[in-house]
Amino acid sequence: MALAFILISGLAAGLGATSGVAENSTPVSLETSETLFTVLTAINTCGYDQELDISDPLRTQIRSEVARAAENIAGAQDVISPLCRFYRQHQAPEPARDLSHYVSLALYLEEPPAFGLKVKEAELPPDADAVADIVPLIKEFYQKIGLHALWEQHRARYTELTEIYHVPLAKMTFDTEIYLKMPSSGYLGRRFTVYLDAMGAPGQTNARNYGSDYSVVISPTPGTSIKLQQIRHTYLHYLLDPLALKNGGAFGRLEPLLGPVQKAPMDEAFKSSVSLLATECLIRAIEVRMSKLPETEQARSIDEADKQGYVLTPYFYDALGKFDKTSVGLRDGYTDLVGSIEVGKEMKRVSQIKFASAADPELVRSTGRQDDHLLLDAERRLAAGDLEGAQRLAQKALDQHTEDPGRALFILAEVATANRDIDGARKYFEQALQTAHEVKLIAWSHIYLGRIFDLQEDRPAAVDQYRAAFDAAGAALPEAKLAAQSGLDKPYEPPVPKRPE
Repeated sequence: MALAFILISGLAAGLGATSGVAENSTPVSLETSETLFTVLTAINTCGYDQELDISDPLRTQIRSEVARAAENIAGAQDVISPLCRFYRQHQAPEPARDLSHYVSLALYLEEPPAFGLKVKEAELPPDADAVADIVPLIKEFYQKIGLHALWEQHRARYTELTEIYHVPLAKMTFDTEIYLKMPSSGYLGRRFTVYLDAMGAPGQTNARNYGSDYSVVISPTPGTSIKLQQIRHTYLHYLLDPLALKNGGAFGRLEPLLGPVQKAPMDEAFKSSVSLLATECLIRAIEVRMSKLPETEQARSIDEADKQGYVLTPYFYDALGKFDKTSVGLRDGYTDLVGSIEVGKEMKRVSQIKFASAADPELVRSTGRQDDHLLLDAERRLAAGDLEGAQRLAQKALDQHTEDPGRALFILAEVATANRDIDGARKYFEQALQTAHEVKLIAWSHIYLGRIFDLQEDRPAAVDQYRAAFDAAGAALPEAKLAAQSGLDKPYEPPVPKRPE
């Protein structure tokens, strides 16, 4: 079981009262994980020493206790030797990449003692897949050394650490929501989780996004400081990525900007998707605005982002200056913010930029294979009414086995629905249910199948689908639950098209 502290939007009644933001619990939590602890302890045992000298003393203590157990338990070396041999054979040239691989793997594993995969093996991201064969060895290590007892022994210290970091994390999320005038309490069905574990390098922050879930893994230092800036960057993605998806049709006219930035040093992902580029630029502009640095340093930060290829950062920085003076929240103002970009003006300015030779690495990495770029673009094209383009990209992602197959099949089903291809839609929704792991995709696939069966006058089959959707939706997806209940109450009737005036 993980220790979890739910971060509250209002840290105190006074804060909530003066801000005008409702004091609701957010889907944001600070947790510890026995699975993560086990995976990181295993690689520590095999020589992962990065930043050991500046880690919390708990890391050294646990390493010593594992070493003593390895000496005193009969047969322990027979388990540790193959574990460490695998670790050495798959060791990355850079220690940071070592940690990154095993963090990704740990996030995909169930709780011990089973350590089962949360997804099908084919759906593991490349960095986790590269070391996935270590799982049986870790399982044996966990059992032989008695790591569960060790975990329980140090639970009090882990609880203490989460209590220390709970307040600054809650304040960070609160301050961010106040600046954006955009509470996260409306993000039902989505999660932002900060995992705290003492066995990693404290200088490393590993952020991951998979579907609607965002995770950040941090390690404590002997002091109380944590990398709030990196956590906030991930939190901004959590808040803003859905707005980009919802307003996907607004980005098509910005695509000419992708041409000039091909020579920029930023991550390749931003050179192939203008919505990803725009979101990253907006986030960087928000970070500078919230930094409270002197204007000269803010200008320097904006210029650096511009030269790294994040060419819409200056626009968003200026636009946020106006946004700061209004009472409109970013959720309501997002369409105008993106729609006001003058493409011709920006193209002319970008053509004069001399790009830097290197760029800061992007912190947030999608744990979907190939970052789900094809599917993000497919969803954008679908929202814009480009059914052929959406179908082509979703099918390409499915054929290449590079992205979430459940999501790709759901998009293909939506395209078939829009094309009035009922048999095709049914086939794709049924296939999506066999592979999807996102609750939202599962619930809506059942709902659409229920409607298809209603249209085919197979009411018993339709009711079965609505019941499955109702159960899957739970409290996290109120809209899906309402749609499922409506289907249970009466057969689905398609809306009557409006007559032209």
